[in-house]
Amino acid sequence: MALSGTCAPGFDRLRAAFEANFTERGEVGAAIAVTVGGETVVDLWGGYADAGRGRSWQADTLVNVYSTTKGMTALCAHLLVDRGELDLDAPVARYWPEFAQAGKGEIPVRWLLSHRAGLIAPHEPLAETEVRDWDTMCARLAATEPWWEPGAAQGYHAVTFGFLVGEVVRRISGRTLGSFLREEITEPLGADLYVGTPLEQQHRCADMIGMLDRSVLERMFPDRPSEPIRSIDQHPLAALFAALTYAPPGDVNSAEYRSAEVPAANAQATARGLATVYGALANGKLVGEQTMEAMRTKQSRPGERDFVIRPLAGAGVPTSWGLGYMLNGAGQAGPNPRAFGHGGAGGSYAFADPENRVSYAYTMNVFGGGTSGQDPRSIGLVRALYADLGIG
Repeated sequence: MALSGTCAPGFDRLRAAFEANFTERGEVGAAIAVTVGGETVVDLWGGYADAGRGRSWQADTLVNVYSTTKGMTALCAHLLVDRGELDLDAPVARYWPEFAQAGKGEIPVRWLLSHRAGLIAPHEPLAETEVRDWDTMCARLAATEPWWEPGAAQGYHAVTFGFLVGEVVRRISGRTLGSFLREEITEPLGADLYVGTPLEQQHRCADMIGMLDRSVLERMFPDRPSEPIRSIDQHPLAALFAALTYAPPGDVNSAEYRSAEVPAANAQATARGLATVYGALANGKLVGEQTMEAMRTKQSRPGERDFVIRPLAGAGVPTSWGLGYMLNGAGQAGPNPRAFGHGGAGGSYAFADPENRVSYAYTMNVFGGGTSGQDPRSIGLVRALYADLGIG
């Protein structure tokens, strides 16, 4: 496998691990970027941007990173917190009055960021076109009664997270999530990343090969809940199916999907772009120390399991959440337990390790395993990275 890009001396294990993903783990197209102390030390890519292997992966190839998007959306909210414009303990309805419907008037903003609001989906299935329409989604969520008592449990808001947090950002800033992200974060940093990708940039997008949709879930879980899903208690998989099938984003390779703002799941990004943003965080930029500590403060209760994604992660696997970020409980972000970031369905992953001033991002187009940085391809890369750094 011929790789392109740059790799600083001393990162031979990481380069070899990236190459092994192509030769041993079925990689088709992928990129990895790492910064240390604010300097890019690894920026590699290789393979193909399509299933037919007709388009080579380039330095500027964008790809859908699924829920790795959530880390960028959460960061927009934390910028507002850092500026004193958003209070995490204030009711969401202070900023978004319509949200108070259906008994939700006292839900604080922090429960949106920590997946505790009980709003994994509307109670009636939506069409794909509705999910891509911002005003429709926000109106439906504002009118939705929570699926469980808010605050009482943790359940991954797979698609709705972005609309819930994004609408708070929009109400405060007057800008859509994608515009706020671009104007306040990515453009100033020179980070190549979009939520709501302009048509003129979509020629750079790699196609996902395989994707998480209803048919995949039905094959994975033949003993699925009967419909309609009225309660998360009616079947062990009810919460998972409601979260992923009642708000379906549709074909992730379509221009309609890429152009929409679905800020829980549809960022088109380069690995370099993600590593640049997390590198700024890892080096004390973007937000102050107090905000940084809040971002990675554990919101989950001891031993608490996320009952939405537990079937995907494996029975009995706890998921530990900060405020919009996956915490490094399983070592998927290296040896520093205080590292934090976000993964995406299929295998993409990005994180910041502030204590070691390291950032990491991995993007790919073959849909693999894991949603929280535990795809074997990423795990191998992270282990090699810290071995090269001499940090164990």
